[in-house]
Amino acid sequence: MSTRGLILGIESSCDETAAAVVERGARTLSSVVASQIATHARYGGVVPELASREHLRAIVPVVREALAQAGITLADLDAIAVTAGPGLAGALLVGITYAKALAFAQGLPLVAINHLEGHIHAVLLNERETLPCPGSPQPCHPERSVAESKDLHFGFQVTTDEESALALVVSGGHTHLYLVRTAHGAWTYKLVGRTLDDAAGEAYDKVAKLLGFGYPGGPWIDALSRFGNPKAVPFAFSQIKAKVYLAGKVPRTKAAKTAPIADLDPRFLFSFSGIKTAVLRYVELHNLRPEAQARAARLFPHNICHSEQYPQSCHPERGAPGPPATGLRRWGGERVEGPAFPSTPPQTKEEALALCPQQILDLVASFQHAVVGDLMKKTFAAAESLGARRILVTGGVAANRELRARFTAEAARRGLRIAFPTLVLSTDNAAMIAAAAWPRFQSGEFAESSLSGDPSLALGR
Repeated sequence: MSTRGLILGIESSCDETAAAVVERGARTLSSVVASQIATHARYGGVVPELASREHLRAIVPVVREALAQAGITLADLDAIAVTAGPGLAGALLVGITYAKALAFAQGLPLVAINHLEGHIHAVLLNERETLPCPGSPQPCHPERSVAESKDLHFGFQVTTDEESALALVVSGGHTHLYLVRTAHGAWTYKLVGRTLDDAAGEAYDKVAKLLGFGYPGGPWIDALSRFGNPKAVPFAFSQIKAKVYLAGKVPRTKAAKTAPIADLDPRFLFSFSGIKTAVLRYVELHNLRPEAQARAARLFPHNICHSEQYPQSCHPERGAPGPPATGLRRWGGERVEGPAFPSTPPQTKEEALALCPQQILDLVASFQHAVVGDLMKKTFAAAESLGARRILVTGGVAANRELRARFTAEAARRGLRIAFPTLVLSTDNAAMIAAAAWPRFQSGEFAESSLSGDPSLALGR
């Protein structure tokens, strides 16, 4: 075991196989991500069985590449960290099994990390790497003296024992609000809000699919919304109220198993299934579905969901064969077969209008404006109610252009500090897992040999 504080992080919770080496939770030596977007785009969303198979093919070359980029071997590591949940059961199992095997073979401790905690630490890692040390314009890297960094929690000044931060984790699978505190190097998380049904990113994906755009839907919606009128379609979110007939019991929703919803303030609860349905009704009312189907077939002729050859099935587990894979992806010198990436979103108004009429651009812009507005309203209301002077916004949807701009402007208006991860750290990656593992490694919080994946693993009950 080395003394450099090197942790190998492994992430496989959904459709990215990732590995990274991070030093003392504050300096990324390498970060490798093998995306499965091209595989799942053919079906309009993540297919769990295919995700597990792709993880099996990618996990070894991805870890090898991460070690090679960091210029180290397994013997140089101090610990291995792995995502334990939430996520897809089979996908989690691939990463956990491989991490356990490496840890056992090398005699290293294994640290289990909640995926949501990892996203929060993506923001913290980014600032640890960029904030200067006291009296120096240079980033405060861990190779500097301990005296320089210990009072800053390893170079990061976001929270102290007296100060808390409010974290919004918003992605394709999650929309959560956490009150984040640190004391003596340990981090605690209190859940204060979450979605009752669809996550914000999930609504983006489904709306993009409905309108004939690509997967994942976030980049398409964000790119196209720049050219539309955000006030054209008056989408609105109703206030979520407690159900009297439940008498305080947990409602029957997909989130019921992973959060004490009945104990949360209704002002900080989200729901995105309604606006998804509103877009569907708008499309049906204006007879836009044939045009959307034609657009999808034109943009993605090999996608099973839009192919005339396979019109009845979008999911391989239901028996639909798929078109032959094309293209190659390369990880660490090893070639892995896979389908080529689909078309990319337009970047100019002319390209956007060639793709779809102004009516669709207005619809997309109105949808995004409403979703971002609802996220803002409840996040800043929670910050005010809880007395948080700092807001962390993270997760895949945190890469959204409009979300970053509007959150930043509102935080400045309120005199609050706000931070986002880099675009690379916003989506799933292993650097955030390794960074979140550092304080747990220091406190000796190691996983048992019986560790298994928990698809519904909660953070901050």
